[in-house]
Amino acid sequence: MSTTEPAPHEEPKSEPHAQPQTAAPDARGSAGTAAAPNAAGVPPIRTLALLAIPAVIIGVVSALILWALEWVSDRLEHYVWSTFPAATGLNPDNGWFIFTILTLSGVAIGLVIWLVPGHGARDSATTELIAPPLKLAVIPSLILVTVLALAGGVSLGPENPIIAINTAVLVALLARLMPKVPADLILLMTAAGTIGALFGTPVAAALLFTGVVAALKSGGALWDRLFLPLAAAGAGALTMGFLGGTSLTVNVPKLGDMQPIYFVEALGVAVAATVLGLVMVFVFPHIHRFFHSLKYPIVYVTLGGIILGVLGAIGGQITLFKGLSQMATLVDDRGNYDFGQLTVITLVKAAALVIAAAAGFRGGRIFPSVFIGVAVGLMASALFPGIPVTLAIAGGVLGVVLAVARDGWLALFVAVGVVGDVTILGLLCVVILPVWLMVSRAPEMLGKYVPGDTVGAPASGSGAVAAGGSA
Repeated sequence: MSTTEPAPHEEPKSEPHAQPQTAAPDARGSAGTAAAPNAAGVPPIRTLALLAIPAVIIGVVSALILWALEWVSDRLEHYVWSTFPAATGLNPDNGWFIFTILTLSGVAIGLVIWLVPGHGARDSATTELIAPPLKLAVIPSLILVTVLALAGGVSLGPENPIIAINTAVLVALLARLMPKVPADLILLMTAAGTIGALFGTPVAAALLFTGVVAALKSGGALWDRLFLPLAAAGAGALTMGFLGGTSLTVNVPKLGDMQPIYFVEALGVAVAATVLGLVMVFVFPHIHRFFHSLKYPIVYVTLGGIILGVLGAIGGQITLFKGLSQMATLVDDRGNYDFGQLTVITLVKAAALVIAAAAGFRGGRIFPSVFIGVAVGLMASALFPGIPVTLAIAGGVLGVVLAVARDGWLALFVAVGVVGDVTILGLLCVVILPVWLMVSRAPEMLGKYVPGDTVGAPASGSGAVAAGGSA
């Protein structure tokens, strides 16, 4: 996390919140005295049981806000990319149409960040997946720029913004309703509920937060400390499932019986994907510094939109948006693409992700990274037809997500989730070991505040609860 001074529109850090708290209200309710942790450093079972109810509510509300944000974005996307072209006789697959829409998206988002109160909140490129809660006053502008980016075809996902939106809303709300519950615990449960909703399963949140709670100084069983985040994540995942959430899994055949050569093949693909991811990671801060040295959001975000428009015109609609539905389409139509075409798609999407994140667009890097990993896997399968496509895709996703997100658990979960074949997990657990050595000392995919940028500095890291690397 950055340690520069916070921007004027961000939450003041009156108290440090370096780690989530474990104290919680007792049976007398939210206004009661906080129950003391036991000798192991975790709350008693009675407290966990009582807090499970607000944890479930937090998960449900987090999923509902995510669903509402994506519903609005989908409606606007449908109008821009389907209804409007059909009414005007334009071809949405035409390069000039793609270029125009992405350029206009850059102009619109740049104007919001420059002129609208709240200025789109802090730059997603300078924060980790979980950051200090924002002031409620900046949330409308963050919602606006996120919707515009998602609908406009920008190569970013909703992860960072929706976690920031949910944590700001729920921390502020529960501070009034349950003042004895520590703000960091609310933030942790909200982030878990949102991650559960994003990935459609609490397993993703459990894996991410295992690293967080393991870093805490308090003792006690790991599952005691994961109990409340898991309750929120499970509620978020179930709620999103009831609302028709998106699936990570693509349509590929099961791997079948394991063979020794699979380790070599998976490792080769994972290493190649990791190299591509590390190139993105190393160039990212330099590109971020360049864009923000232009000082005015209307200038650097618009320039980013123009570059994204050029990339989109080259790669086509398959390289736009956050990438989940596009990667499913790419896999289903993989027979229509040769190695050269897949290479262009992969490089365009990688460049689009770096430009979009560096140029001030608000959004997350996980979902676009998954698309890039899938495309790398399809490249390997096209170049070496003997490699099972399931194995190649899993290795590609593992390598790119690991490099970009810097979280081994997340990379393993997403790689298995994309191919939908749990039998590959054991193999990937071995493959990830040498690949982790490649990324463990590399920098995170984070930018730093550039003095003179009119939007202001990112939030101080003193109030953050880090998780999930720089996703």
